[in-house]
Amino acid sequence: MRRESESGLPVEPVYGPRALAGWDPAERLGEPGAYPFTRGVHPTMYTGRPWTMRQYAGFGTAAESNARYRQLIAHGTAGLSVAFDLPTQMGHDSDAPIAHGEVGKVGVAIDSVDDMRVLLAGIPLDRVSTSMTINAPAALLLLLYQLVAEEEGVSASLLTGTIQNDILKEYIARGTYIFPPKPSLRLTADIFRYCRAEIPRWNTISVSGYHMAEAGASPVQEIAFTLADGVEYVRTAVAAGMDVDDFAPRVSFFFVARTTLLEEVAKFRAARRIWARVMREEFGARDPKSMMLRFHTQTAGVQLTAQQPEVNLVRVAVQGLAAVLGGTQSLHTNSFDEAIALPTERSARLALRTQQVLAHETDVTATVDPFAGSYAVERMTDDVEAAAVELMRRVGELGGAVAAIEQGFQKGEIERNAYRIAQETDAGERVVVGVNRFRLDEEEPYEPLRVDPGIEVGQTERLARLRAERDGTAVDSALGALEEAAEGEGNVLYPMRDALRARATVGEVCGVLREVWGEYVPPDVF
Repeated sequence: MRRESESGLPVEPVYGPRALAGWDPAERLGEPGAYPFTRGVHPTMYTGRPWTMRQYAGFGTAAESNARYRQLIAHGTAGLSVAFDLPTQMGHDSDAPIAHGEVGKVGVAIDSVDDMRVLLAGIPLDRVSTSMTINAPAALLLLLYQLVAEEEGVSASLLTGTIQNDILKEYIARGTYIFPPKPSLRLTADIFRYCRAEIPRWNTISVSGYHMAEAGASPVQEIAFTLADGVEYVRTAVAAGMDVDDFAPRVSFFFVARTTLLEEVAKFRAARRIWARVMREEFGARDPKSMMLRFHTQTAGVQLTAQQPEVNLVRVAVQGLAAVLGGTQSLHTNSFDEAIALPTERSARLALRTQQVLAHETDVTATVDPFAGSYAVERMTDDVEAAAVELMRRVGELGGAVAAIEQGFQKGEIERNAYRIAQETDAGERVVVGVNRFRLDEEEPYEPLRVDPGIEVGQTERLARLRAERDGTAVDSALGALEEAAEGEGNVLYPMRDALRARATVGEVCGVLREVWGEYVPPDVF
C-alpha cells in the first residue's frame, strides 16, 4: 500500500536508481561544509565534536531556575536554554493585573535586572552559551543578560548565545506578540546593528519553525514559512542599510524533530540547500557563513502524550536521532513528562542522558552525513525541497511574509493541516501509541512537578521593594529618552539599556514602546 509523508508527499515502498535519474551529486550534494551545504555546514560535522547539548528550562522564580541550570551543567549540559513565563514574554510585570495566575507557570519570571542577576548567579557566562526563547521583548532580555555579565566582569565581546527574536512566527502560530509588524521589524534591525557593535559573537535571531510545527504545520510548511520569514528579516536589514555579509552569519534557525525520521532528515537537508541558494542568488552573499543554515532543534512536544508517558522516552530518542542525522548544531530533548506538567529534575536528567547516549554509545558521530546517496532520503530531500520552494513562491506572490501574515495565509494553511492531522488521529488512520491504539485500561499514577502559586506574591513584593529603592528620577529620565528614540529613527537599544541599568522594569520599558508604537491586533479572517 502506498503511503504519504507528514507533508502529504508520496513515499514509495522501494526506492532504487530510477528515483535519482538525471540526478547530479555535485549540484545537489556538494561536499560537507561547502555550498549548497546539503551535507552539513561543517566539513567534519560530529566527527570533530558533537552538537551542543542544550536543555530548555525555566520555571517559578529566578532562584529556582538558577538551581535547575546548575544541576543541568553538573550533569553535562554545554548550553543553557531559558524559558520565560507568559507575562515576561508579553512585556508585563508580575504585578500587572493581566499577569495574575500566570507568574512563573511556563517559564521563569524576569521583571528587572535584579531578577536576571539571581537567574545567572554562579554561572560562568564567558564559558556557557545561553539561548533565550524570547521574542517581542527580546532586546530587553538580551540587554539584561549583558548588564549582569558586565557586573561580573565578563566583557560583552565574550558572550555567546542566541535570542529567538522571531516576531513574525508569533503572528503566524504562537501569539506572544506586542507591537505591530513594522515597528517590530525595526526593533529586529536595531538588534542586528547593536550586536554587531557591542556583542559580536551573539546570534541575533533564531528564525523558528518549531512553533509552527507545534501548531500543526507539516514539515514542508515548517521550512517554507520559516525560510520565508528569514528572507523578510534579511530584506529588512538590507533596506536599513546593512551589508548582508555583516549580519547574515549571525542568523540562525530553530526547527522541530518529529518521529518520522526519514522525512525529518530530508527536511533539514532541503532547508540548508534552499537557504544557501536564496542567500547567494537573491541577496548576493559572498561570505560562505552567510549561506550556511545553522539551526537548533527541539524534539516534538506536540507528539508527546499524557497517556503512558514513559513511552515518550522512546519518541524523544527517535526524534533526537532524526535531528542528529539531519545535521543539527544544537539539540534539546524533551522530558517524558512534559505533556503532564513541568519536567522534574529526574526527567530532565533522563532527557539529557538521551543525547549523551546518541553522542557516545552509537556510531552516528563516526561519519559525516551517513544518509548521503540514499535513494530514499535523496529523493525525499528533492521532493521536500520542491514543495517548500513552491510554497515560498506563493508567499512571495502575496507580497512577502508580512503581507501574507496580514492576509492570514500562513495561519490558514497551518490550521488546515492541523485539522487534517486531528481527523486522521480521531479516525485511527494515524496511530498514536497509548492514545488510539495499545491503550491501558487504567493509567498508572504520576506525580508531576507543581509551581508554588505563592511565587506571584513574592514577585509582587520584590517589585515593590525595587520601586521603593531605585532612583525614580533617573528611571523617568531614561524612559523619556527611550520614548524620544522610539519616536525617531535612532537605535532604541542604547536608551533601553540605560533604562534597564537604572532598574526600570520590563513592563515599564515595554509600556513606553506600546504608547509610541501601539499594539498588534490580528485580522479577524478565520
